[in-house]
Amino acid sequence: QVKQIEKRDSVLTSKNQIDRLTRPGSSYFNLNPFEVLQMDPEATDEEIKKRFRQLSILVHPDKNQDDADRAQKAFEAVDKAYKLLLDQEQKKRALDVIQAGKEYVEHTVKEKKKQLKKDGKPPAVEEDDPEVFKQAVYKQTMKLFAELEIKRKEREAKEMHERYEQ
Repeated sequence: QVKQIEKRDSVLTSKNQIDRLTRPGSSYFNLNPFEVLQMDPEATDEEIKKRFRQLSILVHPDKNQDDADRAQKAFEAVDKAYKLLLDQEQKKRALDVIQAGKEYVEHTVKEKKKQLKKDGKPPAVEEDDPEVFKQAVYKQTMKLFAELEIKRKEREAKEMHERYEQ
C-alpha cells in the first residue's frame, strides 16, 4: 500500500508531468483527455475539476520558469483536456472511443480463445491477466483517438482546399 502511494505521488512532480505531457508522440498520447488528466473514465465532474487544478498548478509556466516552453505545452494539454471534458457532448465522444477500444479488445480476445479451442489447445490468452488486458485496451484506444484525429485533419485540409478553389 505504501509503495503504491509513493509511486503515485512521485508522478505528481512538475518535472514528471511536464515530461509526460511533452514526450515524443505526445500529440497522439494527449488526444485522450482522460489520459492527459490521468483520470478514470468513470470519474465525476468534481473529481475531474480537482485533478485539473492539481495538474495545472504543477505544470503552470509561471511555476516552471526554468522550463517555461515545455511547461506551456503541458499546461495547454491539461487545459484542453479539461475543457473538452467540461463539454458533455465532447466527453461522451471520448467515452465512446474508450468503450469502442475496450469492445475491440474483448472481441479480439474472444476470437483468439475460439481459435485456440478449435485447435484443441487450452483457451488461455495473455489478456486474461487484467494488467495485460488493460494495456491492450489503452493501446487500442490510443489508436482510435489517433485515427479520428487524422480523419479530422484530412477533413479540415479538404475544406480549406475547397474554400481556396472557390
